[in-house]
Amino acid sequence: MSPLNSAYFTNGSIVHPDFFYISGLAGIPLTNYYYVFLSFVYAVTVLGNTFVMFVIYTDHCLHSPKYIAVFNLAVSDLFGSTALIPQLIDTFLVKSHLISFEACLTNMFFVLGFLTVQSFTLTVLSYDRCVAICFPLRYNEIVTHKSMAVIIAMLWIISGIAFVIAILFISRLSFCKSTVINSYFCDHGVMYRLACNDNTPSSVIHWTHPLLILWFPVLFITGTYLCIARALLKIAAASERLKAMKTCTSHLILVSVFYLPMCISVALGSIIHQNARIINMSLSTVMPPMLNPIIYSLKTEEFTECIKKLYRRKMIHIAVTKK
Repeated sequence: MSPLNSAYFTNGSIVHPDFFYISGLAGIPLTNYYYVFLSFVYAVTVLGNTFVMFVIYTDHCLHSPKYIAVFNLAVSDLFGSTALIPQLIDTFLVKSHLISFEACLTNMFFVLGFLTVQSFTLTVLSYDRCVAICFPLRYNEIVTHKSMAVIIAMLWIISGIAFVIAILFISRLSFCKSTVINSYFCDHGVMYRLACNDNTPSSVIHWTHPLLILWFPVLFITGTYLCIARALLKIAAASERLKAMKTCTSHLILVSVFYLPMCISVALGSIIHQNARIINMSLSTVMPPMLNPIIYSLKTEEFTECIKKLYRRKMIHIAVTKK
């Protein structure tokens, strides 16, 4: 029996450990440099996503259904990174590998919950681009502020319910064996396998979550871009076709950055070394929230123009103040 465990009752009572030990990156060499890198990533993530939210909030030109979704992506990126990176740095850099049972479940809920919201938001943005290009004359009728707000609210509700259910089943498991989590956070898939009682419901949930977070969104986004490609082929003028394609550039880059690393990790599975898998999954979790605001700022013409307008307004204000 691990000394971390609470007392074990032989009459079938549920056994919860006082603490879990997150081993994660502990066996990987030169990890101190990785934590410096993570600190940089987190700083850029906070500044970038806060800036995106500020620009969308202050510029009325961006108060459109599309930018409701972009604002939501920035919110989920910011809070998702905050749920993961500071805990990750504290766990391994400060050598505080122990995390209480309740804190571990909280960490799982927020990290995976915000990851799901990010995935769903990218799916919503693909829907927005599909309607804008395939049904341009009906776009304002189909994609309204109200409909987008309802969609965003629903994806938060679905994400919350999914992981509340997951945590409820985890809380019904007994951990009377190992309390070592071989991951960089309280990963659901690793945790439920540590249980010594029937973990079938958690196993089903574990195999369902990739469908919810990864495969359904990827299939939906692929379908929307097939529809977009078909619509573009019907546009006679090459200049108009190119203009329509440019509106999808930023979203396609976001999709590639977010889904490709996860798809590679899932596809390779046990083929790659555990340390390589952990590094790849941690990077695929922390990098998209940092890159998303940079991509939108540089690749979205409408957003770039709003930044320039805010800058010119600020310069005029400074000039007037000096006078």
